[in-house]
Amino acid sequence: MISKEKWIEHVNNLNIDTLNPLQEACFDHAGGNNDLRIFSRTGSGKTLGFLSVVLHHVQPDLHETQVMIVAPTRELVQQIEDVFRKLQTGIRMTACYGGHKREIEENNLKVTPQIIIGTTGRLGDHIRRKNFDCSRIQLLVLDEFDKMFELGFETELKFIVESLPNPIRKVMSSATKADFLPEFLSSSENSVDIDFSENVRTENQFEIFRVDSSDKDKHQTLFQLLCALNGKSSIVFFNHREHVEKCSDYLKERGLANVFYHGALMQQERDIALAKFRNGSQNTLLCTDLASRGLDIQNVRNIIHFHLPVNEESYTHRNGRSARMDASGRAFLVMGPEEYIPEYIQPEPTPFDLPEDFELPVKTEWVTLFIHAGKKEKIGKTDILGFMIQIGQMKKKIVG
Repeated sequence: MISKEKWIEHVNNLNIDTLNPLQEACFDHAGGNNDLRIFSRTGSGKTLGFLSVVLHHVQPDLHETQVMIVAPTRELVQQIEDVFRKLQTGIRMTACYGGHKREIEENNLKVTPQIIIGTTGRLGDHIRRKNFDCSRIQLLVLDEFDKMFELGFETELKFIVESLPNPIRKVMSSATKADFLPEFLSSSENSVDIDFSENVRTENQFEIFRVDSSDKDKHQTLFQLLCALNGKSSIVFFNHREHVEKCSDYLKERGLANVFYHGALMQQERDIALAKFRNGSQNTLLCTDLASRGLDIQNVRNIIHFHLPVNEESYTHRNGRSARMDASGRAFLVMGPEEYIPEYIQPEPTPFDLPEDFELPVKTEWVTLFIHAGKKEKIGKTDILGFMIQIGQMKKKIVG
């Protein structure tokens, strides 16, 4: 168990002074054995909400794996792990996901983690190989649980759940309510819904615009829109990965820098693209719906729907990348000559007129250097900084 005072002390390490109503509700239900389902829009602080429940269930002096957290993508796993480490709890957590060698994780698991977090595929693999002991796990957290079904992970998730002790307490979170819940995840009769899904953003906090394009391919319209937004941090969503790269090339040919992100990229390519966008050395990210969940990127001003989302759920999650934690944001729907606004998009978007004259945004002053070296090569951050200052004659203040 963890006291509220101690929990807030950990939260302060994230530069957060007080809990929001969602997080208060999660902490109030942290004790007990009832299942929890947490529904709230993206960017509302669900991760801290369910982590308060996690810490309530971990006995620091018991060196057994006591909690399992499952997420649909490696990026979401990495993000939850990052938040947890910044809390500075002293609890041992190990993350497991594809994109790097399984042998590294096997070595990490030899020192028993009290919390294990991972994607369904990698966790299922470790369970089959008996790389860690599931018998003392008492809490299962499923973040963005509906996305797991959408991505076809139901069979693997069922295997994981059936490999854990029964009964086990379950905490499930999502930005939207799932219409279907398989029997192996059915909640007990005394389960509790923490439902903040109706808490919508105010009109001043999030504005919605439509941008009409006379061209069917809409590439020139997107180029003009990004110029009009003058380099403000923007995520452009597409429905197909091939369109992402095609449009990226189009923009680059016209001098507008960007990075792109989709599921066919190697993990290192995805990590580099996100790093550049997060740190501000690139202000435009082109992506598929892979980036619509779980990515907590601060200060994203604009969401651009180059392709209309396939459904309301996709629309909600895309927009959730902006206006996070009560910041402001804008969504733009780029409409071709034969496209119509879906009924679920409310309120009616405001027409956005593109200026006839436009200039390329000023390029960011930051550049990202990727150095493929680390502990094995006996190279640390101070070595790199020292090299830049001494050999490169750089001033310390210009290195981020």
